[in-house]
Amino acid sequence: MPRVIYDSATIDFEQPGKHHYQVAFPLDSSWGYSLVPLTVINGLRGHGPGAGAPGVAAFGGTHGNEWEGQVAVKRLCQDLDPEEMCGRVILIPQLSESACVNNTRVSPLDGVNMNRAFPGNPRGTVSSRIANFVNTCIFPQVGVVLDIHSGGNEGVFPICTSFHPIADPVERDEMARVAQLFDTPFILIYSSQMASGLLTDEAEAQGKVTIGGEFGFAESVGVAGTRHAYEGIRNVLRHYGILPGEMVKIDPARGRSPRLVQAPNLEDYVACPANGVWEPVVQLGADVEAGELLGRLHDFSDHSSPAREIRAHRSGVVAMMYFPARVKKGLTLYMIAQEAQL
Repeated sequence: MPRVIYDSATIDFEQPGKHHYQVAFPLDSSWGYSLVPLTVINGLRGHGPGAGAPGVAAFGGTHGNEWEGQVAVKRLCQDLDPEEMCGRVILIPQLSESACVNNTRVSPLDGVNMNRAFPGNPRGTVSSRIANFVNTCIFPQVGVVLDIHSGGNEGVFPICTSFHPIADPVERDEMARVAQLFDTPFILIYSSQMASGLLTDEAEAQGKVTIGGEFGFAESVGVAGTRHAYEGIRNVLRHYGILPGEMVKIDPARGRSPRLVQAPNLEDYVACPANGVWEPVVQLGADVEAGELLGRLHDFSDHSSPAREIRAHRSGVVAMMYFPARVKKGLTLYMIAQEAQL
């Protein structure tokens, strides 16, 4: 059983071997705790390629209703063998533990979206205190941060890894190299302006090689997304010498390398113009031309009224669409990315 930790300062991140914890964060409104799962592995191979490698931290459950990352990281908590490893790996399969238990995007304890809570506050609500723990206790232990997401019950993406536009060319090239290790159909360079308080923003600010990604949707555990997340993290560990062996081709049926696309500006994320029922007419990941019909927005208060046609504002790849049928005005309805090169 994991050891319950009431004072995060007592976690020994240097201890050899594999150690499972539940980090206790006191609740705000009653006696009790949110118990965040944590596994720390320090390899026992001693000297080797991974001995001087940056540690790797992998997170699932930053949003509670996104399950591929939770399952993939939990499996790694069991499957990684310190006898085979050289270097440090930190695994948190359910970062917003209360949101995961509740199968919701935000924590039911304080209504906070964990991916808007960074850098956190040691005297804030429970989500803010968890973010502060990651910021001050986890990030300093590693050089690589992997934040595994999926669309939950809001947006659907083609399976992709992602990172922000990075000015430093050396850092940007390493992020692209690590993103390729997940062998996803797409790699998305996405806007850092969409929101504040992201886990990846804070990791980048601390100079970490930081990769996000979208590995599914619809509050499911998709076969392909879970495989890309699980094997992709293992490939990252091989890349840095923490695990031995050669890189694994995760999707051998796809001949081409991951396709690099970008949507770096806010206007790339198109807001829904009105409440309605969304009927997409193109497939996710499709190449479209400017002006092409993407879908129809229906108003059932007058079933005789014509649907509102939603057309592509530019040419490119449909890299995100709103998933549920019912959509509210102002939510991101679609995003079109364009080809990118490093």
